This record gives sequence, C-alpha cells and structure tokens, in this order.
Amino acid sequence: MAAELTTGALVMGYIQQSGKKISMLVANNKGNFSKKATGRIVFVCNDGHLIKEAIEKTIATGEGQTFWMKSIGTNEEGIQVSEMDFEWSIRAK
Repeated sequence: MAAELTTGALVMGYIQQSGKKISMLVANNKGNFSKKATGRIVFVCNDGHLIKEAIEKTIATGEGQTFWMKSIGTNEEGIQVSEMDFEWSIRAK
C-alpha cells in the first residue's frame, strides 16, 4: 500500500494542479521483491513527468490515458528490497 501511495499521491497532486476534473484508477500492478523487507522501508517514485504528459493528452483529446509508474522500496541501509509497478488510468470528465 505504501508503494501505491507514492504513485497515487503524485497523480492526485498533478490532477489538482491542472485545475480540471479528472478521474483516476489503478488498472494493474506488478511487483518484485529482491530482499526480505525488515525495519523501516521507504518507497520513492520519480515518474511524475509521465503524469503531466498523460493529463495534457486527456484534456486535449477527452480520451482516457494509461501509464506505468515505478515505486522503489529501500531499507534503512539504502538497499533496494522491492520494485512495484502500477498502471494508472486517467480520464478527463
């Protein structure tokens, strides 16, 4: 859930900045766990640029757009423990 939140919060933020009514939905997800996650795990997503492009397209065309965003989980030592991908679907209302 924390991994999804890192992507979803970005999507919500960009939608709010657009000032338009846009719906959002997770359409798909996949994940890979590379190490046992112990202690505090931090998730980071750096795919904000994908959202901006998709929002511009859905506003211009009125058609739904989908895009994948990646969230990387690291432990307290900075070692990657997971990689989670979420496919978001957005559409201007």
